[in-house]
Amino acid sequence: MSEGQRFQLGTIGALSLSVVSSVSIVICNKALISTLGFTFATTLTSWHLLVTFCSLHVALWMKWFEHKPFDSRAVMGFGILNGASIGLLNLSLGFNSVGFYQMTKLAIIPCTVLLETIFFTKKFSRNVQLSLGILLLGVGIATVTDLQLNVLGSVLSLLAVVTTCVAQIMTNTIQKKFKVSSTQLLYQSSPYQAMTLFFTGPFLDWLLTNQNVFAFKYTPQVLAFIVLSCLISVSVNFSTFLVIGKTSPVTYQVLGHLKTCLVLGFGYVLLHDPFSWRNILGILVAVVGMILYSYCCTLESQQKAIEALPQLSQAKESESDPLISVENGSGILNDSVTKAPAWNSNKDLQA
Repeated sequence: MSEGQRFQLGTIGALSLSVVSSVSIVICNKALISTLGFTFATTLTSWHLLVTFCSLHVALWMKWFEHKPFDSRAVMGFGILNGASIGLLNLSLGFNSVGFYQMTKLAIIPCTVLLETIFFTKKFSRNVQLSLGILLLGVGIATVTDLQLNVLGSVLSLLAVVTTCVAQIMTNTIQKKFKVSSTQLLYQSSPYQAMTLFFTGPFLDWLLTNQNVFAFKYTPQVLAFIVLSCLISVSVNFSTFLVIGKTSPVTYQVLGHLKTCLVLGFGYVLLHDPFSWRNILGILVAVVGMILYSYCCTLESQQKAIEALPQLSQAKESESDPLISVENGSGILNDSVTKAPAWNSNKDLQA
């Protein structure tokens, strides 16, 4: 099996793990919050991250992965920013209507595209942009119901979108810049994320629910669902970093909207949530957008591969023929090698 095939299989595995674990934790948390009345989402997220760190520490002790320290300031800033984005998304939901919150989530993809275009000079073809537009339209039809605006909620939503976009872009760029795996990055950043939410979570939850997380009555059933949620979260957090590292922040957001459609479907089938023709239409449009996005990315990836073949073959011929190297000089050979496009420079097209 070639390296490219192994990478594609790894990407498919990461995407599948992310979908299954995310849908599972949403269903678990929905039962915990809606049925059992445990509404302390931010504090619960801090417990998720603490359990994730402890699980990775055990894995490190068992030598399942290698610890690779790097820039501590970058790790700390990244961890705190990730924690802040989670808290701001929860505040956005608390101070806005559900419809406006869904619009906030939809705004993450355009904002990510804009930031990557401006600061990383990344190019998105018109076909990719069109497919993303169809996807966002479908998810909007399926999820956005009412739009009630207020100043505080709008400011919180704006901050949530920006911090989420930057955090997800950093997840991808840090792995490439410091050559660390998703597991190594998650292991080093999760303590900072957990501490950020552990200290701010109870206050944010009290602000949103008017209840004290420490005064809640923890029945055996509530504790069982909390433990289950924390165990699933290990897979969720790991797959999130893995997907963003192997693909891109935009592809991860596309995958997130697929999860939204699946959650709507499972909610109707398993929890008997209300379901309308508008939901069905929106999901169908969103699925069309996802298929087009996957097709466009695959097509462009194949085109880049075809364009790269002549340059790679020229580089190999230069290496195999010493007369060319002597006649033209080693500097030209080096240039020809460095100008060959790298497969990992735009992993978004391999999703």
